[in-house]
Amino acid sequence: MAKFNKDSVGGTLTVVVLLSLICSLIVAGAAVMLKPTQDEQKVLDKQKNILSVAGLLNENTNIRETYAKFIEPRIVDLATGDYVEGVTNFDAKAAAKDPAQSIAINPADDKANIKVRAKYAEVYLVKNAEGKTTQVVLPMYGNGLWSVMYGFVSVQPDGDTLNGITYYEQGETAGLGGEIANPNWQKNFVGKKLYDAQGNVALTVGKGASANKDHGIDGLSGATLTSNGVDGSFKYWFGKNGFEPFLTKFKAGNN
Repeated sequence: MAKFNKDSVGGTLTVVVLLSLICSLIVAGAAVMLKPTQDEQKVLDKQKNILSVAGLLNENTNIRETYAKFIEPRIVDLATGDYVEGVTNFDAKAAAKDPAQSIAINPADDKANIKVRAKYAEVYLVKNAEGKTTQVVLPMYGNGLWSVMYGFVSVQPDGDTLNGITYYEQGETAGLGGEIANPNWQKNFVGKKLYDAQGNVALTVGKGASANKDHGIDGLSGATLTSNGVDGSFKYWFGKNGFEPFLTKFKAGNN
């Protein structure tokens, strides 16, 4: 048998290939082993953000227990505003990529610049200790300057008044558009109204918008396109193609 010469070109290449294969196996194995932990952390982070926008989170909160006690997730058909029964483990991002579970958005209606959306959405009814629904948390997303901005919006039982918002995933410019994640800016939304007297989406985010005390929030300084993205997200998700059918039934007590 010929002696293996590790100093030859062939020997060097063999060592490189073997090391690459071993490293690949180690990385793949680690990814498989860590996936359950990563998935669990994603669920926990989602629950944390829902509790936060609902005002149920503090430094001592047991996230899993509080979420299980006060939050009731439901699936909604956005076209009708009705609850959908029998759907479990719903993933809106995955559904939006599946032609059978999504719809293409008419460009004239696509204020959030997202092109497609899932037919269904998961909403979160927030209960008090007596089991009465005190608010509903709704997911919302849209494109900003650099990224898709994902957030949650809390709405009171009147289907109109905001309890708060939070952005939990975005890649806007730090110190400028990234300030959408700043609680000091987010608190400006509390108490604002989504709709005008005619039922049109009236909430507006932009330069000088706070002059309208019921519906306006000033945009972020130096981040016009990010602010426009937030404004467009509200215009789309709370309009007729988004949560408006659901909120109409929600405030009437039909949901």
